[in-house]
Amino acid sequence: MKKLKLILAVAAIGAFVASCGSTSETTSSKETISKQSQERNGGGKKDAASMLKQMDANGDGALSKEEVKGPIAENFSTIDTNSDGKITLEELKNAPRPKGGRPQRNN
Repeated sequence: MKKLKLILAVAAIGAFVASCGSTSETTSSKETISKQSQERNGGGKKDAASMLKQMDANGDGALSKEEVKGPIAENFSTIDTNSDGKITLEELKNAPRPKGGRPQRNN
């Protein structure tokens, strides 16, 4: 009988510990999702330098037509003010901001 109580107590403690770990993992996941959501919705807006770094596939410090998508690709000639076929950091900083809401994703 004592062994049964001991086994049940250990099992209860184990279940409690497991649920505590799960809660912190869930909280951590929620925090991560919240940060990602803020970045997407403007709470953590990316600056021009981080956008350029993220999109610059060949690492030359400028964006070609092949490296951009969405509104930047659609307005490439407007953003590329010196018409050299590349968007520099300065051109990206001075680019007109998209009007309206966030563009829809094509999944």
